[in-house]
Amino acid sequence: YVNYRPIQKMADHFPADDGSTDELGGIVRYVERIQSEMNERNLALMDLLLGNMLSGAPIPSREMERLGLPEKGWYCVTCVRGGALRWAERAALAEGVRERFAAKMYITDIVGRDKLIEITANPALTGFTASKIMWVKNNEPEIYEKCRHILLPKDYIRFKLTGVFKSEASDAGGMQLLDIKNRVFSEEILKLLGIERELLPDVCESPDITGYVNIKGKFFGTPVVGGAGDNAAAAVGCGAVREKRAFTTIGTSGVVYAHTDKPVIDTKGRVHTFCCAVPGKWHVMGVTQSAGLSLKWFRENFAPELTYSEMDNMAEKVRIGAEKLLFLPYLMGERTPHLDPNARGTFIGISAIHTKAHFIRAILEGVAFSLRDCLEVLREMDISVADMSMVGGGSSPLWQQIISGTFKIPIKTPFSNEGAALGVAILAAVGIGLYSDVPSACDKIIRNSTPVFPENSAEYDKFYRIYASVYPRLKEICRELALTGK
Repeated sequence: YVNYRPIQKMADHFPADDGSTDELGGIVRYVERIQSEMNERNLALMDLLLGNMLSGAPIPSREMERLGLPEKGWYCVTCVRGGALRWAERAALAEGVRERFAAKMYITDIVGRDKLIEITANPALTGFTASKIMWVKNNEPEIYEKCRHILLPKDYIRFKLTGVFKSEASDAGGMQLLDIKNRVFSEEILKLLGIERELLPDVCESPDITGYVNIKGKFFGTPVVGGAGDNAAAAVGCGAVREKRAFTTIGTSGVVYAHTDKPVIDTKGRVHTFCCAVPGKWHVMGVTQSAGLSLKWFRENFAPELTYSEMDNMAEKVRIGAEKLLFLPYLMGERTPHLDPNARGTFIGISAIHTKAHFIRAILEGVAFSLRDCLEVLREMDISVADMSMVGGGSSPLWQQIISGTFKIPIKTPFSNEGAALGVAILAAVGIGLYSDVPSACDKIIRNSTPVFPENSAEYDKFYRIYASVYPRLKEICRELALTGK
């Protein structure tokens, strides 16, 4: 975790699509951008970044004590002969998306849904790396034939920094090739899918030192630890590293993440189970697809004159339940608990008394109810949560209060807003021996605000019960809509 401000001057040569200068504050934001654009301009910027990051850093490279690598999503980097690079990316051509869905179904058919969940702890999803590998195998066999290594983006950066091909358990689980319970790649899954084990990196734990910075023969000696996936790193950054600790976050999507000392798997596939960044531990995570996105969508289309703070102030004046207006935030289908790409966003109960403020309040409550759906699945799995943090850009005071009342749990916010970046910094500090283990490092480093205590939970319960009953009644209508027209 290093704040590479000199990247800003490089960004001047690579303007964002909207014409503004895209100030890249670090590796994470940079990787997000090249994942989404997939073109030679970005690959050139990758080489520029990796070639100059040390010499351009605000602290001389000799004074950098350690590096940690965060990950954002399970994208696939295939390293082929001659150093060529190919990104198997989510937003390819329309037929590519359809073929990736077919690859997901192929994985389910070949492995079997129950066995896939038993070993990898998750049903097949197009967002996991396995579906992307199968897409490359089936649609670009000449690329796959040349392939010598398959890496996640942060692990490619590790390779460029150290020359070492390694991954770590929290991130490797999202490849859907990992035996989650044993924290190693599953020979059975690989054999069934025809993926050669030698293409995949060795798997270590998040705080392990994986190598030392050595760029183009110049040895800097800076240790590079395993790092973590974005949510696993965020958990470290807010201290959700022990039993009964959890966090929720509102970004584009929303997450409810709970630490577990043992692997707990939902056989229905409604939530994800992965290895976490604490060695030998796991986490279970529910995801709602359109959390902050719902509010952003409404603002951009119906209230562009308002700031988010002004929207909060308007919603705060509206009573709980938004005068009997409910919102289902399924703008991009839904993952937890429905696993339904056909689910559609819905306002229920619109009447002539409703104003813009009522719709804003309904959106805030609808997202909170969707996150509670995630929490209810965890409770059904006997995962107890007594300590909840809220992280991310959506943690407005009003939204915190609504979520606390809906969850019936106090909500606290870390003073640091660095999130996943702080998490990998802590992992790096543990890796070089500054702290004995991840939980004790979090105890020393992380400080939180005064908790927001739940209020009006009984009132929220009334509306949540109605909210939870709406989707089952609309499921068939949503399916019919998906099949109607183009």
